[in-house]
Amino acid sequence: MTKVSAKVKWVRIAPRKLSRVVALVRGKLALEALDLLKFMPQKGARILEKVIKSAVANAKNNYKLTESTLVVCEAYVNKGITMRRWQARARGRVFPINKRTSHLTVWVSQSEKIKNPPKSRQESGRRKKEAA
Repeated sequence: MTKVSAKVKWVRIAPRKLSRVVALVRGKLALEALDLLKFMPQKGARILEKVIKSAVANAKNNYKLTESTLVVCEAYVNKGITMRRWQARARGRVFPINKRTSHLTVWVSQSEKIKNPPKSRQESGRRKKEAA
C-alpha cells in the first residue's frame, strides 16, 4: 500500500483551530473530503483543501494512482513557533498576544476496499433501488 504525503509549514493559524477541521476529513475519500471542505466557513478548511489537493496531485503524477480511490489515511497538525506580541493597556500595563503557527501533514493512500468506485451518486442510487 503506497502512502503519499503533502505538507505545509509555518501556517499562521492556531493548531487547535486547524485540528478541528482535520478531524472531520480523516479517514474519508479524498474527493469526498474536498467536497466537504468546500462548504465549510473556517479558514482552516481552505488551508486543508490546498494540502489535500497537493497530496492527490503527488499521488497521481508521481505514483500513477487514480484520484477516485484515494483516502485521507492520516492527517495531523503540529505546533509551530509562537510569535509573542504585546498590546499596551491602561496604566502602563501590557497584555500578551500569542500569534501561533502550525505545520499540517496529510497522507493519502489507495483504498483497498474500493477498487471500482461508482461513477456518480445517481448510479449508486439506482443500484440500490434495483436490488430492493
